[in-house]
Amino acid sequence: MIAAQESITAKLCSFARAYHSNIGRKKIFDDYLAYDLMGKEEFEEIGQLIQNDFDTDHLKDHADFTAEQIFPKLNRYIAPIPLSRIAFAEQKLIEFAGRYDKSQYVICGAGMDTFAFRNDDPKIKIFELDHPDTGRYKRERIRKLEWNIPKNLTFVPIDFSKDDMTQVLLDAGYDPDVPTFFAILGVSYYLTLPVFEQTIKKISHICRAQGEVAFDYPDETTLADQSSERVHTLASITEKLGEKMLHGYSFPEINSVLDRYGFEIEDHETPQMIQQQYFADRDDGIKAFENIHFMLAYREAV
Repeated sequence: MIAAQESITAKLCSFARAYHSNIGRKKIFDDYLAYDLMGKEEFEEIGQLIQNDFDTDHLKDHADFTAEQIFPKLNRYIAPIPLSRIAFAEQKLIEFAGRYDKSQYVICGAGMDTFAFRNDDPKIKIFELDHPDTGRYKRERIRKLEWNIPKNLTFVPIDFSKDDMTQVLLDAGYDPDVPTFFAILGVSYYLTLPVFEQTIKKISHICRAQGEVAFDYPDETTLADQSSERVHTLASITEKLGEKMLHGYSFPEINSVLDRYGFEIEDHETPQMIQQQYFADRDDGIKAFENIHFMLAYREAV
């Protein structure tokens, strides 16, 4: 199942969304609440981390960073994946929810996701699944910001390495008979295929109504010798931060996993398609990664 706590790479993704919202031109995705939820102190810390070549030993208290020094690294290695995948997933969610009188949105490993506070559709019931420590930190940030927690949002503490996701969701008020959209973003990179398959299996068991699942995955070229410098560098960065990419998945492998649990592929966006949809005609160096795919799969009611 999914890894336990919010990680440094998850914080890098939050930073990328916040920075792009505040500074970026031609917005790929505007997460206008990301900076507030992250907070100035953590934002500056992650900026330092990028500036110091992702070396955690050189972080200093109350120090900032220089935008000009991090901009090339941020746009080349960090920003492309989190900006485009959240744009992909939330667009698919909105389309899904628009087909039903009511629906559910389950975010697996929610981290500092801000959808619940940007959402203007009260008919979407939102379940944020995350490690208890991450959830506590996020709720403390929300309290300090004096944000009102939407009535349709439920925080669901879970240790994916120990807890049964099916039972935890049911205990939190999840209704298997309501159409549900699941998002599993930024997870598959650090899991073997059999472990990732267990998450798909859990989703298939808990979803009796129509269901969709959106996720991103690195393909089989990821750790190959002939993969690009950028792909190798990102893998080195994540390993340096304690999160080693285990391998990539081939399309037939992914298709087989989905098929075993009753899912059919509705949308498969290749790196070339992602480039065209989200990054065409940009002049800031943000380009789609050569090995990253987006997937949307659906399952009919049973």
